[in-house]
Amino acid sequence: MAAERRSSGLDQPKSPRRLSRPSIDPETAGRVSERVARFLGSWRFIGWMSLFVAAWVLWNSLAPQSMRFDVWPFIGLTLLLSLQASYAAPLILLAQNRQSDRDRVQNTEDRGQAERLLATAEYLTREIASLRMSLGEVATRDYLRGELRDLLDEIDARSGNPRGGKGSKGGKGQKGPKQPVAQPDEQPDEPDVQEPPDSGGVAEQ
Repeated sequence: MAAERRSSGLDQPKSPRRLSRPSIDPETAGRVSERVARFLGSWRFIGWMSLFVAAWVLWNSLAPQSMRFDVWPFIGLTLLLSLQASYAAPLILLAQNRQSDRDRVQNTEDRGQAERLLATAEYLTREIASLRMSLGEVATRDYLRGELRDLLDEIDARSGNPRGGKGSKGGKGQKGPKQPVAQPDEQPDEPDVQEPPDSGGVAEQ
């Protein structure tokens, strides 16, 4: 049985062993690199770094000989500064790459928004142009008034009653014969009345 198991296992390839590697979240690494790069480019870092270098140089120059750990030419300080620069440069590059990716995404979004705005502006321009063309074919109030005035003139011309100037509107321009008007202050003349002859003179004759 053991031989059979061994023979059956020899005809199958051995599965490779996968080493467990530490997984690093790129988002977290990017945020950490941005924070470090932001701190390295601040005045606070420059102040702390200047204070550290000054304290290092003063201690190794003015302290007793037995207490000095890095004498001139300060090789230890040079190594520390080189180590700090070797780590700072990749972190700054990571932060710059992250910022460039973010700017690329922002530019893509801005380009898409600009294209949408341009398409909307072109659509509104076409709609306004079509509205203007439609309004040009619509009869306006002044056009209707002119047509009606021409029609009235034609009707008056056919009926033999020409329309005059301003007073001809509505047939008010025509005037008939003037009628005499009696004045209320004038009184009619009274007829003359003849007196009868005297009866006494006739009797005397």
